[in-house]
Order: sequence, then structure tokens, then C-alpha cells
Amino acid sequence: MVRGHADARHPRTHWVLLVVLLLSLLFFLVVSGFTSGVLGESARAPESRISTTPVPSGVLRGGPILAPSRPNTAGLSLKDRHVALTFDDGPTRYTAEILDVLRREQVSATFFVIGSRVVARPDLVRRMIDEGHQVGVHTFTHVNLANIPPWRVRLELNQTQLAIAAATGRTTNLMRPPFSSQADAIGPSDWKALQLSTRYRVVFTNLDTKDWQRPGTDDIVAAGTPADGAGAVVMLHDGGGNREQTVRAVADLITGLRADGYTFDTITDSVGLPSPWQRATTGERVGGWITMGVVRLSGVIADGLRIAFLGLAILAVLRTALLVMFARRHDMTTRRRSPDTAHHLPSVTVVVPAYNEELGIASAVRSLAASDYPDLEIIVVDDGSTDATASVVDNLEMPGVRLIRQANGGKPTALNTGIAAARGEILVLVDGDTVFEPDAMRALVAPLSDPAVGAVSGNTKVGNRRGLLGSWQHIEYVIGFNLDRRMFDVLQCMPTVPGAIGAFRRETLDAVGGVSSDTLAEDTDLTMAICRGGWRVVYAPDARAWTEAPSTLGQLWRQRYRWCYGTMQSMWKHRHAAVESGASGKLGRRGLPYLLAFQVALPLLAPAIDVAAIYALVFGSSMQIVWVWLAFLAMQYLSAAYAFVLDREKLAPLWTLVLQQLVYRQMMYLVVIQSVASAVYGIRLKWQKLRRTGDMEAAPVGVAT
Repeated sequence: MVRGHADARHPRTHWVLLVVLLLSLLFFLVVSGFTSGVLGESARAPESRISTTPVPSGVLRGGPILAPSRPNTAGLSLKDRHVALTFDDGPTRYTAEILDVLRREQVSATFFVIGSRVVARPDLVRRMIDEGHQVGVHTFTHVNLANIPPWRVRLELNQTQLAIAAATGRTTNLMRPPFSSQADAIGPSDWKALQLSTRYRVVFTNLDTKDWQRPGTDDIVAAGTPADGAGAVVMLHDGGGNREQTVRAVADLITGLRADGYTFDTITDSVGLPSPWQRATTGERVGGWITMGVVRLSGVIADGLRIAFLGLAILAVLRTALLVMFARRHDMTTRRRSPDTAHHLPSVTVVVPAYNEELGIASAVRSLAASDYPDLEIIVVDDGSTDATASVVDNLEMPGVRLIRQANGGKPTALNTGIAAARGEILVLVDGDTVFEPDAMRALVAPLSDPAVGAVSGNTKVGNRRGLLGSWQHIEYVIGFNLDRRMFDVLQCMPTVPGAIGAFRRETLDAVGGVSSDTLAEDTDLTMAICRGGWRVVYAPDARAWTEAPSTLGQLWRQRYRWCYGTMQSMWKHRHAAVESGASGKLGRRGLPYLLAFQVALPLLAPAIDVAAIYALVFGSSMQIVWVWLAFLAMQYLSAAYAFVLDREKLAPLWTLVLQQLVYRQMMYLVVIQSVASAVYGIRLKWQKLRRTGDMEAAPVGVAT
């Protein structure tokens, strides 16, 4: 591919789609938080909600069935020897058992249902109606109405009403506030909230069994039995916890009250009011279906994210453990192997493709010429540079260095030109900004003494480490080379020999047809082709070379965009390795799935996971997400420290790792999203030249001069 600039007119639809998806995800998480109780009212009413308006005396002294629309009218009471059994907080699995008892005893009752639970069990609400019971609103999320603003009060009541409409085709005018008991306990803030509920008959109780405290069956029966034959609204619960005692107590309570001559009624029948039911309008039913759909989908999404969190946490632990284990194994094997290269020094040709590398080419060539390797040829291929790259090389006038000029044809073409002109048995392919350490060439060529090895990856070091961006890339390189690449070596599925430093047998390159221009990641494409050709590709950690990393976020974006896009191209090109045998099968069934999982799939999911984590951190009531993140960070620090020790690097830069997790990681995820979107659009990217600064301050003294 010819060098140039990326098309600035790339479609941006995917960014709009990403924002919409993340906002939608946040919406569903908020819905799930409200319906599950993660988000709710404050522990006490805020100052703005505390009311000093007195509760009407008639309300406090009257019966338990109130009409807030008529505040000066006392509440209605039941006639003597009449009982209305009421159940709060359902429907749940205990509701079904209580309905069985009521059907067996031929008793009608009134159920005050929670909207979010109606969504989960609409069948039980329909059964209540079919069996002659009445249903009332108990809010959507069991929230204390006195502690929330008016808009939330209306939302809680209306959404519950819509859920009932969707489940039954009806609406109701009965309501009971959560956390309520007898009418004489109504406070000013409670009464203020009830003024927003004027369409309802609000039902309190005469006898609160407090079965939610899980007393014994006899205690519940005693608490639900009126004294001296008085009529009563009895409060029980069919949800909100373990209600086995309540289920057992209901039958005993009915039996005892019948023996005392009591009659059982629904709320409206007990005081002679019209039926609470109205036929739901089409709009109410449609609104209810939408509510139920949103709530159910939010639950599925929340559950899916919880499963994803758990799965990713397990995956992260396993991956880190495996990386460290394989890195240790590779380190021990390499130390034991330590071949004596003095008796195996094949001729080597270094090919350096160069395009506008005038700032770094002199240091690169000098470092190569200073190698302690005896039989070394250096070929610099000037690929149509528009700066003084060729003149700089000419002016070096160094023995053993050849300069080849050609019209601009792209990096693969330049490499193939150099390979064709090379005389060495071993070809070392090097980027134009790479600075070798003196002993790097011997360490790089040494593994090729094994005839099964077709290529060797060296250890690329970041030369410009100043600033946060440099430190983050330095950490990334050290971890990537000393953990991931060691693992790939042990598993015999190396996907990439980096363009900065890699050695290849001539016969290997000839067999795979040289360097292909099919992808933007020619080094990855070439390495995968070599693996599929049956050769092993290994990693030589002591073969160190220094490179200049991008110094700005824009350059970093462009570089990683090209790398990621090219890697996906290479994975697609070599996808058939997954069904092949031998060395090719190891790449296809080990290396490619690893790349797909951790370099494509995980970054695509990461924004959703991050949004969910931020939501849990900001709105969650527990510190669990904080502890999980801190544990993950600690694991990252330990694995990074081990990689630094293996590479004999100072640990000081690791203080920036926490910032890397918060900023740099997200940028890399966005790069993957952009790359995948480009692939979907069918965009053909061009090779993008990194602007060099010549800054290699971290290279050892004498190497970069």
C-alpha cells in the first residue's frame, strides 16, 4: 500500500450509534435500579418534602378507608363482625399459596400489589380477579411516598396502574401507601403525599399483624383477630420476604374468625362502596405493555451485565494467572537453553525500509553497524522519501551498508526489494527508527540454530518514555512482550513478529512468498503465514531494540487504528488455520481465539461494562464495585511488576498504571470500535506515516547516538 493519509471523510454513524446505545443502556440500568430497589427514596424526607400542614382531625379519628379528595370527611369503618383481609407487597410465589388457601376457604380478599412484581407475575393478578378478589396499588417499587418528590409519587402510582391494566385490562381506584399502618399514625408529610392521590380510595388498617417480623403462626392469628366483635381491616403480607408463616396463619385466622361469627369481605363490599374496577382504555393498556416490556428488558440487561461482570472477572483472573505462569515457564526454559552462538553464526542481512526517516535513520544504521555480529550486511531501502533520508545514509559512508532507492511503493514492497538484494542466510527486518543494542543481533539470531524455528521476535523497548503517554506505552510494551509474547511462544502460536525487530530464515520467507501487501499489518500477516507454513516462531527477550513511540494522542490513535485494522485483516485472511492441523492449527485454535477475545470482542463490550460500573459506583448503595475494581487493579499491578522484573526494568513508571486503566485503556477500546466499524463499512485504509521527533532519551548511553 502506498503511504498517505487516512480518509478524513470516514462515516461517523457508529459513534452516534454508540452514544445512543450507551444512553439506552444507562436508561435501562436506571429502570432496573428503581424496580429492584437499588435506587429509591432517601432514608428520610428531604427538608423540602417535610410538611407542617396538620392532618385533618377527621382523618386521624376516622376509619381506615379514606378519600383524600374529601379531606374533611372521616374515613370509613367496617361494620361489626366484618373483616377485610388485605395482603401487601405481592405478587410472589407466596401469593399463589395464599390464593389456594382463600379458594379452599371460599374467602375473598384485597391484594395491594407492587407494580414491578406485577410485571414479573401478571398471571397471579389475573387469577386474583378471576377468583373474586380485589386489587389495589401499592406503588411500583415499594417506596415511601413521604420521602420522594411529587413527580416520583405520580410516576410510582401511574406506572403501577398501567402494569395492572396490561395484566388484566382493568384499572383500580384502591391504593395503600407502603410503610403505612393505622390512620391515626398519618403524619403531615404522609398527608401531603396523599394529596397527590385524590383519584384513589386509600386503605389503611385497623389490625397490623406485623407478619413481616416473622412471628409465629399463633402470634399472627392473635394480632389479626378483632376485639369484642368489632369490624376490622387486617393487614398481612404476601411478599417482601419469607412468608411461610403468613401462609400457614391465614387458614387458622379464617377458621377462628368464622367460629366467632365473622363475615369476610373485600374492601369496597365491606363498606358498601361501588366496585373499584374500571375498564382500562386502549392507551392505558398500550402504556402498560410498554412499561412491562421496558421493565422486563431492563431486568434482562441488568442480569446480563451481572453475568458479564462475573464472567469477565473470572476470565481476567484466569488470563493473568496463565500469562504469569507461561511467562515464568518461558523464562526458566530460556535460561536453561542459553545456546552458545559462537559456533553457529550464519550470515545476516538487515533490511531497513525507510520513508522520511531522516531524523532517526542515522542512529538506526549506526546501532546496527555497531552490533557484535561478525558476518553482517545492512541494506537500507529508501522508499521514495521526500526528505533527506537517502542523503543521510549516503553521508554515513559506512562499510557493509548499502542504499537502494526506489519509487514509493509501500513498506511491503520496500522489504521485498531488500530481501531480493540480500546475500545473508538470515534476514533481519528492522524499522527505520529502530536502535539495536550491541548484543541484540546475536540474541535475535541464536534461536534459529533450531531448524524448526522459522522466525524470531525481538524485544521492542520504548525509547521516548517522558510524560504520561510515553509511560503508558512503555508499560504496555513491557507487559505485552514479557507476558503475552512469552505465552504465545510457549503455546507455539505467535501471531506477530514486530516490524521493529525480527529475524527470518531466507527459505521461510521464500516459502511464504515474501512480505504481502494484503493487509495493513504486514508483520502480523507474515508471521501468521509462517506459522501456517509449519515453522515455529519464538521470542528472544534478550534481543532488545529501541523504537520511538507516538508522542501525541492523534499519532497514537492513527498508529493503533492501523495496527488494529491490519490485525483483523490478518485474522480474517488466516481464519482457515482454525481447522488445519500441525503448527497452523495451533495458531488457529490458540492464537486467533485469544486475539479475537481480548483484542476485538472485549474492547467492543468494554464501553457497556464501564457505563454499568460507573452507574453502580455512583448510584449503588454498596462498595462492592469499588472493591472489585481495586482487586482488579491490584492484580494488574502484580502482573505488571512481574513483567518489569523479567525485563529488568525499574518499577517507578508503574505509578501511572492506575491512570492508564482510567484513560489509556478506554482510548484503545475506541480504536477497536473504529476499526470494526471501518471493516463493516468496507473502508480501505491507507498506510499512515508516523511523524518522527528523534527523541530516544531512554535508550542506553551510546546506543542512540
